[in-house]
Amino acid sequence: MLVLSRKHGEAILIGNDITVTVLEVRGDRVKLGFSAPREVPIHRAEVYQSIENGSCSEEDLKGVPLAMHIELDCPELQGTAV
Repeated sequence: MLVLSRKHGEAILIGNDITVTVLEVRGDRVKLGFSAPREVPIHRAEVYQSIENGSCSEEDLKGVPLAMHIELDCPELQGTAV
């Protein structure tokens, strides 16, 4: 695992076309922004695990904003932080 320190507004590049930017740091929470080509799926770990174990499919989540995945398509994850 690569471990990097970044400050508010700083970014990390993954390959040529994925950028992760630190948008906000508040207490023990960090808000990250992801820029990637549309064909690159980006999921939180718990949503990805639900897809892997069959609780949700990636098709179920297409077109649904990331913040809505839990509420609409993955009821077993309701109440987890978005």
